[in-house]
Amino acid sequence: MSTVSMAGHLRPFKDYQAQHFLWEVSADGRVATIRLNRPERKNPLTFESYAELRDLFRDLAYASDVRAVVLTGAGGNFSSGGDVFEIIEPLTQMAMPDLLAFTRMTGDLVKAMKKCPQPIIAAVDGICAGAGAILAMASDLRLATPEAKTAFLFTRVGLAGADMGACGILPRIIGQGRAAELLFTGRAMSASEGHAWGFYNALHAADNVEAEALKLAQSLADGPWFAHTMTKTMLNQEWAMGIDEMIESEAQAQAVCMATKDFRRALEAFADKRKPVFEGN
Repeated sequence: MSTVSMAGHLRPFKDYQAQHFLWEVSADGRVATIRLNRPERKNPLTFESYAELRDLFRDLAYASDVRAVVLTGAGGNFSSGGDVFEIIEPLTQMAMPDLLAFTRMTGDLVKAMKKCPQPIIAAVDGICAGAGAILAMASDLRLATPEAKTAFLFTRVGLAGADMGACGILPRIIGQGRAAELLFTGRAMSASEGHAWGFYNALHAADNVEAEALKLAQSLADGPWFAHTMTKTMLNQEWAMGIDEMIESEAQAQAVCMATKDFRRALEAFADKRKPVFEGN
């Protein structure tokens, strides 16, 4: 159920009704939590949850309230990836056109996560495998527990490591050699490796990782929200640019931010020796 009008007008998302995962919003409406919620199976994805996640992240471009998103899983695990019986087995029976439609749909989820203006923070515990590892990879920031095990295990089921952008995105996070090792072998990356390699921004105890993710999300939501959306846009757009194009694009982006009222608010707050209150305009 989308809360976005056909005209694409900004709408509040606090009353969004999720069908295939849990959707929770903070009291001020600025931080949303998406919780994969099939704990008895370690939160696997289905055709339907893939599609709903894709549509939600697309629609968040029109959210008038949500400014940051936390993505996590229920029951001590993040996600075990595509459901073996509800996705993997049916895929073995499909013809090529249907297979391509599926792989494009899953790729569209990553595109939607990258294009949605809100920073996405993954809070990872336990198993984070296959498409679950991709969801963590596609997030903007990642926190984990020491027990988290992250595996891009596609080659273990006879598939390429090139899935949902992994061959392009993962090397940019942890480096080409480390990404190649994980994508060729399908082995699990430990939390300590993930932290040392820059995949995880920080490690926290299992009983605290989600609270830390929410704390980080709230700090971003209370900050210069428009500037954060611009930062996320440039982080993604500049991958395909040369140095001259990067610098020119950032010049334009920064000039746009300098024209906002938030920039003026920050200056006035500094002069008054108080914390600025950003309003996103």
